[in-house]
Amino acid sequence: MVELPLALLAITDLDDPRLDPFRWRERRLTGVLQQRAGGPLFIAEGDLVTQRAMEAGCEPVAVLCSEKGEARLAMFAADYAKYTYLASEDLRRNITGLGVPLDVISLFKRPHPTEMSTLATMFTHGVLVDHVDNPVNIGSITRNAAALGWNAMFLDEDSGDPLARRALRVSMGNAFQVPYARVPEVGAFVASLNAAGVATIALTPAADATPLSAVRIEAKRRLLLLGSEREGLAPDIMAACTHRVRIEMGAGVDSLNVAAASAIACYTLRK
Repeated sequence: MVELPLALLAITDLDDPRLDPFRWRERRLTGVLQQRAGGPLFIAEGDLVTQRAMEAGCEPVAVLCSEKGEARLAMFAADYAKYTYLASEDLRRNITGLGVPLDVISLFKRPHPTEMSTLATMFTHGVLVDHVDNPVNIGSITRNAAALGWNAMFLDEDSGDPLARRALRVSMGNAFQVPYARVPEVGAFVASLNAAGVATIALTPAADATPLSAVRIEAKRRLLLLGSEREGLAPDIMAACTHRVRIEMGAGVDSLNVAAASAIACYTLRK
C-alpha cells in the first residue's frame, strides 16, 4: 500500500500568486523574462503526462492535484510532497480551462533543446514538419512517430512546440520519447542529409507523386517531410527531396489531415 504524507498544503484562493505560472500562455512560459527569472517552463496536464515527464528527467517546479491525484503521484514520485499542493476541482477547472478538471497538473522546468546538428547524426527514422502550427497536429504527429518507432522530429521555426500544453496532452507525453530539434533552413538541411545518404521523402497529394504503396526506398536512414494543411511543402523544399510520395485517395477526396497522413506514412515507411 502506498503511504501518503500526513498533509499537503492546500491552495484555495484562485488569486494565490503560486498559481500564476499555471495561467500563463506558452509565450510567457518560454519568453525572455522567464528565461532570466529561472529558465523556461512547460505545463504537463494529467498524471500520465506528468509521470512521463518525470521519467524523462524533467525537473518539477510545482504540482496541483486532487486527493486521487496525490495517490497516483505517490506511485512514481517519491519526493512529490516537496512541491505539490492540493487544489479543488473548481480551482483546477478554472486554471486549465478544461470542462473536466484533471487530477494532476504539473509545472516543469523545460529541458535543454537538442541541437539540430547532433540529432541529424543520430536518427535513423525522422519526421520533419514545416509550417505545421496547430498543437493538436503536432501532438498527434509526435505520438504517431513514437508509436511507430521513428526516433527524431525536426520542426521549422514556424511549426508548433511539442511541449506546448495542448500538444503535450495530445501526444500523451510522447514528446519525451522522440528527441526533437528546430531547423532554421529546411532546404539546406534536406540538402545536407541527401549528401549523407539519407532518403528525404516529401509527402504530397500531387497526382504525379509516387503512390506510397509503390515506393521502394533502399536507404536505411530516412526523413519524412510534412507540410501545412492547406499549402503543403514549399516547391523548393519538395524539389530538394529525393522522393515525392502520395497516399492514394478515394474519389472526391484530395487529401488527409496531416496527422492522419503521418500515421499512414510512418507505418508504411518504417522498414
